[in-house]
Amino acid sequence: MRKLIAILLLSLYITSITALREVWKFPILIEHYLEHKAQVPSISILTFLEAHYMYSSPRDADYARDMQLPFKVISPSSLIVLGVPTAPIRFQIAVPSFYKKEQATLFNCAVYSFSYHSLIWQPPRTCFA
Repeated sequence: MRKLIAILLLSLYITSITALREVWKFPILIEHYLEHKAQVPSISILTFLEAHYMYSSPRDADYARDMQLPFKVISPSSLIVLGVPTAPIRFQIAVPSFYKKEQATLFNCAVYSFSYHSLIWQPPRTCFA
């Protein structure tokens, strides 16, 4: 049952979205040929097809019927194009970094002594002897 429903839905989809919907119009083609055959008994199928498909259809009494024939008008639904990307599209935005990497200043007490430099700025001592 599922297979039958799947085939039915797939065939409906294919005939509605593609040019295969024109296949359903072939009975109209046969009926229209028989109408012409009743008017002109000597007309062949090739002459009928040549008159209706090789040249532009003249605007005669059965012009509306001529436009119902298969492949006479372009159906806009058959022009639908479906594009599916094969791989996901990924965008990468590179954010520039503007930060300055700072290093911590380390003071080694053995090398840099605050008391040593502070002795330079002492007031002079008087030498009264």
